[in-house]
Order: sequence, then structure tokens, then C-alpha cells
Amino acid sequence: MARDHRKLKAFQLADALVIAVYRATRAFPDEERFGLTSQMRRAAVSAAANIVEGAARETEADFLRFLDIALASLRELGYYVDLSGRLRYLSDAEAAQLRSKYDEAARVLQGLIRSLRGVGHAP
Repeated sequence: MARDHRKLKAFQLADALVIAVYRATRAFPDEERFGLTSQMRRAAVSAAANIVEGAARETEADFLRFLDIALASLRELGYYVDLSGRLRYLSDAEAAQLRSKYDEAARVLQGLIRSLRGVGHAP
């Protein structure tokens, strides 16, 4: 089953989040280059990339497995965003903006996963 990841709202939001994370982490302290900066970028890219890889898989079960991994990466990123705000590496406004983008991406991805699993649908 061929899926075009570019048409998935979950991918579009995750991809936009990657760009936002890269921009936000540019101003992090130099000593965080291999720490929090790297971890945040890796988690954001992982979320989007797993949606892409899952969309390329033949079976729905494989697609779902990769979407679950993408959601786990998004959750990890959510923690890093909160931590960065508490450490004052992000301003309150920057943290709120990233959190909003994260929340929307996670909500849409969770909806896609639920839809594919048929959760909440009448038999």
C-alpha cells in the first residue's frame, strides 16, 4: 500500500516542528551543543522520519509500529521543551510556541494512530 507521507497532516506538523526546534535551539548555550540541543533535534527529526518510514511500509501493522515510535519521539521532545523552559534556555514565549506545536503534532498523530487501530469506532 503506497502512502504519500507528504499528504499526512501528522507528517506536515512533525516536519514544521523540526524546523521550529532547529531555530529555537540555535541560541542554546555552546555547552549544550552535544547535550540538550542535539537531543531535542534528534527527537524532532526522529518523529518526522518515523512517519516517513512507516508510510513506506507495505502493511498497516508496520505503518502503525513506526507511528508508535514517532509518537514516543514526540513525547521525548515534549519533555525536552519543558526542561529547556525551566532551564531558561527558551523564553516563556518560545517555550509556549514550541509546546503548542508539539501539542498539535502529538494530538494529530494520536488521532491517526487511533483511526488506523479503529479505536473508538463502533463495530
